Amino acid sequence: MTIQAQRKEGVTTYGQKQYGTAVVEVDAEGFMTDFSQWTRDVAAAIAKEEDIAELTAAHWKVIDYIHKDFKENGQVPSIRKLNKSGVISTKELYDLFPGGPAKKAAKISGMKKPEGCV
Repeated sequence: MTIQAQRKEGVTTYGQKQYGTAVVEVDAEGFMTDFSQWTRDVAAAIAKEEDIAELTAAHWKVIDYIHKDFKENGQVPSIRKLNKSGVISTKELYDLFPGGPAKKAAKISGMKKPEGCV
């Protein structure tokens, strides 16, 4: 990954990462900066990098909800919002995306880091 920051269409990117044949723009923490580069194959590769061996139907349900909510509200949903949506319980979310579920789910979804995540 390139370390030097670059400006592209008003967004500061910190480099590129390659997932299979796809090359995506990422920020300093590895979050994608251009959602149009996201694919299900890229998501699977990011998941493996995040120690999730395989994305199950339950993972995709969360990812699909994140995309839908972002499209409607312009923000990545928080853990609380995911839980209130009825899509998944907090416990299940932690089981699916251990070690920072909202952050990992957003990253795999090709979204920016959720507000309020450290």
